[in-house]
Amino acid sequence: QVQLVESGGGSVQAGGSLRLSCAASGLTFSRYRMGWFRQAPGKERDFVATIDRSGGSTFYADSAGGRFTISRDNVKNTVYLQMNTLKPEDTAVYYCAAGVGLGGGTKTWDYYYWGQGTQVTVSS
Repeated sequence: QVQLVESGGGSVQAGGSLRLSCAASGLTFSRYRMGWFRQAPGKERDFVATIDRSGGSTFYADSAGGRFTISRDNVKNTVYLQMNTLKPEDTAVYYCAAGVGLGGGTKTWDYYYWGQGTQVTVSS
């Protein structure tokens, strides 16, 4: 069974930092592009960041604004999202996803497997 399990979410003050982790199992991790998405109440699920299979290429949403860094460890089968200088508008459930195919990794349909999500709340 393929499973993606996010952790590291929580509540922080504006300007603070969090590091999210996503542990993958049941798949050959290095074969998959990985991504992070987020969804606020009443909003669509939006792209945050993606990383290719080797970790050599990353791409970010404009909203990341240089504050976020995606990385992966293909030995530990884990992808990370380091979030710095957090803002209240970053408040959302953050989802880890694994995908294959020709897509660029910025759309939900680029991904096949999804985690359950972890809540990030940033207070002002």
